[in-house]
Amino acid sequence: MSKFLGIDLGTQSLKALIYDADRRKVSAAASCELPLRSGADGAREQEAAWWLDALGKAVGRLNRRERRAVRAIGVSGQQHGFVPVGAAGTADAGVDSAAGTGGLRAGIESAGAGMSGSARVGIESAGARAGVESTVLAPVKLWCDTATAAECDAIEAAFGGRRQCIKEVGNPILPGYTASKILWLKRHRPADYRAMRTILLPHDYLNFHLTGEKFMECGDASGTGLLDIRARDWHPGMLQAVDGERDLRECLPPLIEPGTEGGRLRPAAAAELGLPPGIPVAPGGGDNMMAALATGNVAPGRLTMSLGTSGTLFAYFDAPCIDDGGELAAFCSSTGGWLPLWCTMNCTVATELARGLLRMSVKAFDASVAATPPGAEGVAVLPFYQGERAPNLPRGKGCIMGLTSGNMSQGNINRASMEAAVYGLRRGLDAFRRADCPAADIRLTGGGARSPVWRQMIADNFRLPVRVLRADEGAALGAALNAMLLGSPAYGDPAKLAAAVDEHIRFAEESAEPDAKAAADYDESYARYLSYLEQMRPMFE
Repeated sequence: MSKFLGIDLGTQSLKALIYDADRRKVSAAASCELPLRSGADGAREQEAAWWLDALGKAVGRLNRRERRAVRAIGVSGQQHGFVPVGAAGTADAGVDSAAGTGGLRAGIESAGAGMSGSARVGIESAGARAGVESTVLAPVKLWCDTATAAECDAIEAAFGGRRQCIKEVGNPILPGYTASKILWLKRHRPADYRAMRTILLPHDYLNFHLTGEKFMECGDASGTGLLDIRARDWHPGMLQAVDGERDLRECLPPLIEPGTEGGRLRPAAAAELGLPPGIPVAPGGGDNMMAALATGNVAPGRLTMSLGTSGTLFAYFDAPCIDDGGELAAFCSSTGGWLPLWCTMNCTVATELARGLLRMSVKAFDASVAATPPGAEGVAVLPFYQGERAPNLPRGKGCIMGLTSGNMSQGNINRASMEAAVYGLRRGLDAFRRADCPAADIRLTGGGARSPVWRQMIADNFRLPVRVLRADEGAALGAALNAMLLGSPAYGDPAKLAAAVDEHIRFAEESAEPDAKAAADYDESYARYLSYLEQMRPMFE
């Protein structure tokens, strides 16, 4: 039997599933929630040890017989996170080892909630848990961490400015990208920085735990800001801009090719997870790169949107796609091509915060939005609750505007919050159209894809049909497909790879077609949103 394990390390949870390639279906799935540490300075952190605990729990919840039949593993992970790894026996200056892992003490809550950045939580050494000779030196700064804005400016200045970064590397250095987190560690935790021997991304760290091998692939690596996305190699000048005194290339793992084996499952990890020892582990990739696999976005002409904590819009290109303005991230794909990507940091965050404020269930919230006319009677929201990446406003704040005595209602605030999340992604569609990206429909994934209200709003705004997968397992399914395609000769030929992936994709009957009247109403509301954005932008820069 051909069964493959897909693991997705997200911000809010870690998901594990087993995909039965013969029957074209997910045969088992489980997840484990993850906490998040937040600070008033924009810090968003997790501990690598939490990931390993969640990995053991999620995989352990899968059927034992299914686990024993797994033939290969693929791992997906939240992009941009910085895992600084030291040598064996290196002290972790930021960890109260006496506290242990048992208590996620004060200051720690579920992902997405606010909390005190001053709280300290003791954890056991992630290296000791992994059974490999290493130590994670500091809390992992995540993709949504905006505390490194000053480091972004410093790196770009050292490189010659933002335009020079885009010209030579393909991307500016934005808050969230890994490069600024490395400099932040040097400035704020110098002892840990000196002890650092390896730079890993979240999915790389799980691969390291599983195999004992340190490696990266170009898809996730392009989100570091250190990769020349044209050459698909580290850019020496950018490494120097981050640290002119140290050769950071010595800390970066080798980049491996798509479809090649990263390593084999260690016996200790196999015993811990109830999996066959020695099975191959695929390169995996960032969550967006694996979501591209799961939605068949591995050849030109397909557009995928992911509605989660962040919102993303991406499409496959067979050549580098560089945005002169730097808002459209010029990433590589994990299949040998390129995957330009638009990312907003506040997608379902906007609706969840409004829903929580008004103490409404998801069902009641969606009903409230559906009963309110497009445009929310003039109410508009700038949902920059976590700062923002596109537009680049790390110091941005959430704003509700256009309120009057006649339109201040739950329905209008709810609808304006959802519309704002969609408008942020609609700006991305404008960028893709400038890049001459053809698209016949939108392949929708993520938590918001389950909502008919979200689906219809997107179809109307984008004037494109919206399609959802029958089993929307997102990046975890993409990771399983990555494992299934290990060694496939289709890599390097987008048409053949698309055909191989399409055999395993099933679309649900639920879809949404654009409504011309609603689309026209949204055009007016979108223009109002853009006007508010331009007026408020100077306050946040």
